[in-house]
Amino acid sequence: MTHPAGILVIAAQRELRRLLFDTFDRDGHFVVHSARDATHAGILLEGRPALDLILVAFDGDGRDALAGIEVLRSLPACAQAPLIAVLDDHALLKPAVLPAGVADWLYASQVERELLVRWQRLQRTATGPGVAQGSRSESNDGDYRFAFDEVDSEWLIVDPVRSRILEFSPALARHSGLADHELRGRSLQEVLSFADVTTEQVIAEGSRRWYSGRRRSARGVDTGEANARPVRHAGRDAVALVFRSDRAGVRAEVALGLLARMFASGSGDEGIAEAARLLYEEMALDYVAVWSGRPDDGSAPIQLVQYWRGEEQVWPGPHLQSSLRLVLAGQAMLHQSDAARLAAVDPLLEQLGLSGFAGWPLQDERRTVLGALLVGTRQPLPALPIVQPVLACAAVRFAHALELRHSREQGRAEGLLDALTGLPNRLLFNDRLDTVIREANRTGESFALLFVDLDRFKTINDTLGHAVGDQVLLTTTQRLRGSVRASDTVARYAGDEFVVILRHIVKSEDVLRIAEKIVQVMGAPLRIDDGTELQVTASIGVSFFPDDAPDAETLLKHADEAMYAAKSLGRNNYQIFEGSAEQSQQQNLALKSGLRHAEHKGELRVFYQPQVDAVTEDIVGMEALVRWEHPELGFIGPGFFIPLAEETGLIVSIGEWVLRTACRHAQEWERRFGLRLRLGVNLSAVQLMQPNLLEIVASALDESGLEASLLEMEVTESISIKAAPNLVENLQGLHRLGCRIAIDDFGTGAASLDYLRKLPADRIKIDQSFVRNIGVDPDDEAIVRATIEMAHRLKRGVVAEGVELEQHMEFLRANQCDELQGFLFCRPLPQPAFEKLLLERQHLLAGVSGTAA
Repeated sequence: MTHPAGILVIAAQRELRRLLFDTFDRDGHFVVHSARDATHAGILLEGRPALDLILVAFDGDGRDALAGIEVLRSLPACAQAPLIAVLDDHALLKPAVLPAGVADWLYASQVERELLVRWQRLQRTATGPGVAQGSRSESNDGDYRFAFDEVDSEWLIVDPVRSRILEFSPALARHSGLADHELRGRSLQEVLSFADVTTEQVIAEGSRRWYSGRRRSARGVDTGEANARPVRHAGRDAVALVFRSDRAGVRAEVALGLLARMFASGSGDEGIAEAARLLYEEMALDYVAVWSGRPDDGSAPIQLVQYWRGEEQVWPGPHLQSSLRLVLAGQAMLHQSDAARLAAVDPLLEQLGLSGFAGWPLQDERRTVLGALLVGTRQPLPALPIVQPVLACAAVRFAHALELRHSREQGRAEGLLDALTGLPNRLLFNDRLDTVIREANRTGESFALLFVDLDRFKTINDTLGHAVGDQVLLTTTQRLRGSVRASDTVARYAGDEFVVILRHIVKSEDVLRIAEKIVQVMGAPLRIDDGTELQVTASIGVSFFPDDAPDAETLLKHADEAMYAAKSLGRNNYQIFEGSAEQSQQQNLALKSGLRHAEHKGELRVFYQPQVDAVTEDIVGMEALVRWEHPELGFIGPGFFIPLAEETGLIVSIGEWVLRTACRHAQEWERRFGLRLRLGVNLSAVQLMQPNLLEIVASALDESGLEASLLEMEVTESISIKAAPNLVENLQGLHRLGCRIAIDDFGTGAASLDYLRKLPADRIKIDQSFVRNIGVDPDDEAIVRATIEMAHRLKRGVVAEGVELEQHMEFLRANQCDELQGFLFCRPLPQPAFEKLLLERQHLLAGVSGTAA
């Protein structure tokens, strides 16, 4: 009596283990042992005869399964049995790296229709009962599958004589949405066609040359390209065809093109709808919805766009959709293939029958939630390395659009937007310019103002009419918006006059490049409704804050003067404001005179900006920053008046006043909160050359009672050792007092290595010009990485200045920067506001401790 064949099934996932067991058990001629892992198998097989087959499921990186095979081969019952590997459809392990002892392999989605066929094939080719098959290289069948080393490859095996499909990859079924009966045994022409050649030619050639083609799908057709190659299948000659879809959900390079088109779509509601449609079609999604909603204002979310590839639905209200509520609360969701488990708590997912689902919160730079992006598929979502970055970038695109939408709605409600262009009008622009100047005075930021005037616009209105003139103004609006960043401001000042604020200027050359770009894009032909082409050019004037003026009125006046200078030079160009030497001298004399009395009149203020631990984000220090509150001009930034103070020698007395004031505040905060916060105070080149510098610092510490170890003197890297001969001696003296030393603006000078080698520095501060270019300039990113590594090798701490975006923080954390400073955490605050910040921190921690207790 022959013993029935013994088969062992090993799978960690219960569903897959059950599927494998049932596939063999249905026939009734097998004894099937089902185990979770190799250890469990050893218990089941103790005292059992030799097996006829082993099935091992591989998921993830396959490490556990590979280790389990070694254990199995040590068991008497498993030593000689052939082994079939079953790969999870999304396993990271590639078939090509399976060990030699694996006789065959297939994907989990092929089990029901392929597993018994593979087992029968192994039995036919076996040399005798219980004899293990050789390595994959010894078998003529199945080798072709290793030519397609990507799990998401779409391939077909075709009978070259009858042009019938013999086999296909799980990815092809998944991407096309076609069922087994729509593929297996079908004529190749029903599934795949070519643009310039016949399918018979491609099969006969088998040269692996790529041809443009179209692959049928449940949605219609997908365009792409395909090639063919000869293979062996089931002991006979066959042809394998690989198809590469042009859909963004399948290929990374196509996904990049999708993102480019999404960001090029308009900024209004039509642009949101167009971007969502591109995402829906290119990623082959079955559901896309974009919601606008701010949980903090208490109003119900509003659905802006929805696409659904299915029958008309009665949609559940937003208050019933738990997934939407979670995303609007700031939680990202990504379920590649298990969205069904959310159906019990979300009627939308239950109703649509989605397998893949993702939700992304739409957030502005301050991480305020503006809305939600929801997407879903009946099949699993595309490969994670593609779908995750695409959805994250799409969320940024929609967040920018919602931010602009909210601004416009508010502006229209308050009568602050231009009715034709939707841009801020003169009233709103003047308010924004005043705000930008106040912020720049607090932070020391520079910015540029561009005055843009269309050339000979009156002639267009007079000869072609105001309707054509309006078309020109709308096109000008689009071209200006497309030439600047989202953080910049474009406004219609009057008639054909536009104004632009370019913020966060690191180099004046950046402004000139943008001005040149605007001149070029404005010069492009403009086609009006009747098909006529117009040539409309612009003249641009540029002024800089604070170099050209410290107030809004004068800044605008100077930009206007520069614009007329551009017109006088033939139009269609830009000019930078150049004030007369006499005028500049008079302004400087007036400011110098006011600065001499600023300290005695109580016009100087010390602001504080916190420095936070890069990991915990808790406050560990603060930098003292001086501000001048001019009685007429308001706050004047240090970037404008500090050079005047150094030129007149006033920097010595001002610096000493800042030092004593900051030490007094720091000691009071240490007494009240006990946080051991480090206080950073800047030293100028003039102060560093003072022979009594050490006495002044020691006196400030004695008067305030502040510990010397809590005081850090910041020295800018631009100070040359040669220009300040006693620089090293003074810094060494400060070290002996117990103070710390930091090198400020690191990376902007020419003596970085020399500084680190010669100066007794405890820390370096990476200049904000490099930090702000993280995510923009790979060269600056490389400089930041190298600076952190070099400083750590020399046992110096590192703090990065100018951290404004989450992207900055994530990059710096990933590269082990120690501390962070910038607007992402807090702007520079006056003494009362900073004290309130510390008090709120204390109350928060006390509340947490009380809860824990």
